[in-house]
Amino acid sequence: MTIQSTGASPLPTDLVARIQAGGYYPDLVIDTLDVAVAGEAVRAHLVHGETTFDSDTVRRHLSVIVLTGTRLIFVHADDHGGDEEHGSAPHGFSTSESVALSAVRSVAVTHVVPDPVTYVSGSLGREITLGINWGGASRLDLEPAGCPDPACEADHGYTGSMLADDLALRISADAEGTDAVGDAIRFARMLSAVTAGL
Repeated sequence: MTIQSTGASPLPTDLVARIQAGGYYPDLVIDTLDVAVAGEAVRAHLVHGETTFDSDTVRRHLSVIVLTGTRLIFVHADDHGGDEEHGSAPHGFSTSESVALSAVRSVAVTHVVPDPVTYVSGSLGREITLGINWGGASRLDLEPAGCPDPACEADHGYTGSMLADDLALRISADAEGTDAVGDAIRFARMLSAVTAGL
């Protein structure tokens, strides 16, 4: 089978520049994103780097969210040390997920504002968490159920809640700069407007 070129439009130069500035396997991330976008025009994007600390390991991650005319595309890159499946050398992983805009169930933005009494309208805080849910993953939090009788020894089973767990990004002005928070808010605003119109 031969696959013909579709005359795909290239990724926007500012998006490529942000991925390269992230400095985390940029060529791998760009190629992964290019495959997922599949030639659609990019309407908005958000690039977010994050560093996490395990007990003895520092791990970096890069997430890219892209909005096209029909889809929300998420690319996440990280690396892992050697293992039985991939051998002893470290391996990089770059994963994409493409979601139809009609499938996006919610866009949640949590604003963290220091000293809210002095909040100035329009500043929108020093940190946000952007949560996007499309029903791809959920988290079930369970705990033993109880009753108000302190002497009760009956087994009341479990109680809990099911929480959407598709995508959550925390962007902090203190860690990443004020521009990063502004970029995230602009992306959330556009995604909210697009999904509300479906």
